[in-house]
Amino acid sequence: MTTPPVANIFDPARLGPITLHNRTIKAATFEGRTPDALVTDDLIEFHRSVAAGGVGMTTVAYCAASPEGRTDRHQIYMRPEAVPGLRRLTDAVHAEGAKASAQIGHAGPVANARSNRKTALAPSPQISPLSMMLTRGATKSDIRRVTADHARAARLAVESGFDAVEIHFGHNYFASSFLSPRINKRSDDYGGSLRNRARVAREVAGAVRDEIGDEIAVLAKLNMDDGAPGGFWLDESLQVAQWLEGDGVLDALELTAGSSLKNPMYLFRGEVPLRDFAAAFPQPTRAGLRAVGRFFLKSYPYEPMYLLESARQFRAALSMPLVLLGGVTEKEHMDRAMAEGFDFVAMGRALLREPDLISRIEADSRTESLCIHCNRCMPTIYSRTRCVLVSGETAAIPAQ
Repeated sequence: MTTPPVANIFDPARLGPITLHNRTIKAATFEGRTPDALVTDDLIEFHRSVAAGGVGMTTVAYCAASPEGRTDRHQIYMRPEAVPGLRRLTDAVHAEGAKASAQIGHAGPVANARSNRKTALAPSPQISPLSMMLTRGATKSDIRRVTADHARAARLAVESGFDAVEIHFGHNYFASSFLSPRINKRSDDYGGSLRNRARVAREVAGAVRDEIGDEIAVLAKLNMDDGAPGGFWLDESLQVAQWLEGDGVLDALELTAGSSLKNPMYLFRGEVPLRDFAAAFPQPTRAGLRAVGRFFLKSYPYEPMYLLESARQFRAALSMPLVLLGGVTEKEHMDRAMAEGFDFVAMGRALLREPDLISRIEADSRTESLCIHCNRCMPTIYSRTRCVLVSGETAAIPAQ
C-alpha cells in the first residue's frame, strides 16, 4: 500500500465546501470587545490583523445561540441586529485573503445568570460557581428551543458572510455538560447512558446541518476529556466522536479539553496568575479567589503539543478531518501534526501575542513564538479590558 504524502501546512486545504489558503486556524478566544453584545470596530480590527498575519481562517468567539447562553451579557448573541456588524467583520477578513468562522453555542451552566439577568440552564439543577446562583434543569422544551436556536444562529452566520461555524461541544458548556456524568444526573432520554448523554450534541449538530446544508463548513469543538474526576473522559469521547462521524453532519472536529466549571486551567497549561485573576473581580469574589483560588485554578506544566497524546487516539479511530489544538506554536510542531495525520492546527495564545506569527513562520521556519504561556491574558476576560502590555508581555483574552 502506498503511503499518502504528508500535507504541507502552507498548502491550500479543503474544509467541507470551502478552501483555506493554508492549514492554520485562529482558535476561538473571547475577545472582550463587544460591550453592547454587538460587533465593534475594535473587534473587526482584531480579526483583520490576524487574517493579515497569515492564518487560513480566524474564529470569532463567542457567538451565543441564545441570550441566556452567554457567559457574560457583553458577548454577542446571534440575532438580526448583529448581522450588519458581523458582515463588516467577515468582509474585512476576506479582504485579507482569509476565511472567517463563527463559534456558536450555548454556555449552559457556564453562563453567568447574574450578568445575563436570565436563569442559566444545566442538565440538572446545581449552584453555579460563576454566579453563585442556582441553575435550572433544562426541560425537553428547553432542549428543543436551544437546538433550534443553534440552527437559527447558523443561518444568521451564513447571512453574515461567514465561511464556517464551529459548534461548541466543549468545556462543560450546554452540550458538553450533558455529556458529563458528573454534571448530568438526569434519568430521562437525555441522561444515564452515554448514548442518551450524547443526544444533545448529535441533535444540535444535525439541526445545524439541516438548516444550512453545504452552504458553509460545519465544525465542532469537542472535549476529549473534562480533566475532572467523574467527568467526561477519553473513552467516552472517542465513542461520541465516532457517532458524530457516522451521522455525517460535520466537516471536522477540533479537539479540546478541560471544564470551565470544574478545572478551567486543564486546557491552557503553564502559569496560574492567581493575583491577576483576583484583581479582575470585585469584592467579595476577589478575597475568595485569593484565599481558595489555588484549589480551583490548578497548575499544569506547559509543554509543546500537550494535547497530542490524547488526540492521536482520535486520529487512529476516525477518518474525518481533525484540528489539533494545544501548544502548536512553531513550524516544527505544525510539521509534526501534519505527519501524524491531522488536517489543520489551531492556535490561540501565540496569535494573541503575535498576530503575524504565521506569516513570520512561513518566511522563516526557524521563527519561535514569543508567547511564554504566563496566562496573564486570561483574567482580562473578567475585567473586559483590551489587549495591554503587562510586564513586557502582551495580555489578551483566553480561548473559548
